[in-house]
Amino acid sequence: MIATRRIAAVRRAVAWHPALMAVAGLMLASTAVCLVGLVVDPRTILGAPAWMKPLKFSLSILLYAVTWAWLIALLPRWQTLARRLGTVVAVALVVEQVLIVWAAATGTTSHFNVSNSVHVVVWAVMATAITTLYLCTFVTSIALFFLRLPTPALTVAVRAGAVIALGGIGVAFLMTGPTPTQLTAPDGIVGAHTVGIADGGPGVPLLGWSTVGGDYRVAHFVGMHALQVLPLVALLVAAAGRDLPWLAQRTAQVRIVAVVAVAWAAGTVLLTVQAAVGQSVVHPAGAVATAGWVLVLLAAAASAAVLLRARRAPVARLR
Repeated sequence: MIATRRIAAVRRAVAWHPALMAVAGLMLASTAVCLVGLVVDPRTILGAPAWMKPLKFSLSILLYAVTWAWLIALLPRWQTLARRLGTVVAVALVVEQVLIVWAAATGTTSHFNVSNSVHVVVWAVMATAITTLYLCTFVTSIALFFLRLPTPALTVAVRAGAVIALGGIGVAFLMTGPTPTQLTAPDGIVGAHTVGIADGGPGVPLLGWSTVGGDYRVAHFVGMHALQVLPLVALLVAAAGRDLPWLAQRTAQVRIVAVVAVAWAAGTVLLTVQAAVGQSVVHPAGAVATAGWVLVLLAAAASAAVLLRARRAPVARLR
């Protein structure tokens, strides 16, 4: 009986958007391959294990594909267009991941590599896939503003998450221009995710974000996954409301999600600025550190104000 229910649940999920869910399945397989690669392949690329980058992309693409498959299936308007764009995105994601895995298998970098004619073509294809994905996601994100989910808080979370995610994905375009060093001394690489130093070097364990220079990947990651984090916050708040009647109020839930969304967006912007000035995420200093503390304090104060107001308001349980 349990197995039958699970199979039925999987079938329903696949029906959300078969192409995107097929990508999710491929990313599960890719994750397994990359984990094996990490164990059996001792090579490094720019100081990191060769298979770490494709592993991170596998997991990120998995989340992206499942999230958008779910959302597209719920759209009340523009669904036909969104489903077609979702299929285009699915192809772009597969192309991107195949080339990243190929680069890891051959022991070279994938992004920004123009060291020979083959790598020029590979990078051009990847850049086209990334741009296509962004444009399709932009259009589909507009459709989310016609979507109403079971609770207002979840609706706000999805809409805000989509907007912030577009900004996070857009940070990737800041990495594609040549650095001053590359302009004066071309070395087969055009573009970089770090600022102030060459790509590679000491990094945060597993994530690889630079600990000695600015790194756009931090803001890229944080912003891009707002579309998963904010709906999760909305669901957690709703779950807490089952035990805390004052937190079951729809208005309170919307306000909490709004505070988190604004803080998340501001944090993404701050992380982008931090990278642009060449400052490591683990060593905030000066104006960046001050702005970070101000953001934390404002978010905490706003959250406290929302919670206190909810506790004092008449209880109207979420139905």
